Amino acid sequence: MTRIGLGCAPFGNLFTEVSDEDVQATVDTAWEGGVRFFDTAPLYGHGLSEIRLGQALAKYPRNEYVLASKVGRLLRNPIEQISPSIFRNVPKLEPIFDYSRDAVLTSIDESLKRLNVDYLDVVHVHDPDDHEDWAVSEAFPTLVKLRDEGVIKAVGCGMNQTSALVRFVHEVDLDCLLLAGRYTVLDNASSSELLHLCSEANIGVVLGGIFNSGLLANPAKNKTFDYVEATPGVLEKAQAISVLAQSHGVSLPQVAVQFGLRHPAVSSIVIGARTSSEISEDIAFAFQAVPDEFWIDLLTLS
Repeated sequence: MTRIGLGCAPFGNLFTEVSDEDVQATVDTAWEGGVRFFDTAPLYGHGLSEIRLGQALAKYPRNEYVLASKVGRLLRNPIEQISPSIFRNVPKLEPIFDYSRDAVLTSIDESLKRLNVDYLDVVHVHDPDDHEDWAVSEAFPTLVKLRDEGVIKAVGCGMNQTSALVRFVHEVDLDCLLLAGRYTVLDNASSSELLHLCSEANIGVVLGGIFNSGLLANPAKNKTFDYVEATPGVLEKAQAISVLAQSHGVSLPQVAVQFGLRHPAVSSIVIGARTSSEISEDIAFAFQAVPDEFWIDLLTLS
């Protein structure tokens, strides 16, 4: 994995629609900037993200990039009206939780077709918050067997919380995990045990949601925290970090990127982008140093 990966949830029209042209331009700019790690999932745009990412990557050699997707939800025709979604104008398919062996195999096959590739490098069990035992008994063993047979290269788990991931680190032969939104410059109190365990077990940590779904990109314009409107307290803290960053001559999104990269357990961060200019800025942030004095002063805000 490259230190910066491209998170492809925005390609599924997360919150707002993006065009096929913007998707291609974003992938091209990421590639030109050295990104070789791309993360998607069936949930993102109800299959749309995988389809668009596959089209955008088609011109690049498959053996030159790392591709991650997820299992745990099958996309099926809704029985009645499709449930409300944070993705806009997507295929009329309902994401159905299913962590069974058959569902895992089916999900991988369907992802391969949507992506138009022959194999996935990394497969994460996606959001088993309410299905931990099911995931441990069926989904993870299925992926471990596929890895041991050489069908996939790495087994992971992607979640927005840490307690279940701590359990999985103890009980599952994981290669990596995707921790979304719980180790950011704004929200990191719950992640210390998990990151320590991963360091000891040599499990690579991939960070997602480093902007907490938008708030850390620009709290003056985007007040979304963990996909809902930020509470006044969270918004106030984000604005305080932004003011502190500016006093040290850096920006809040620059600090957000650098924060994730500073931890020794972190292998990569995946950054969602919907335009070429966004990913270009994010790549630049990864190489722009933040003064040590900022990190010292940041402790006073905790």
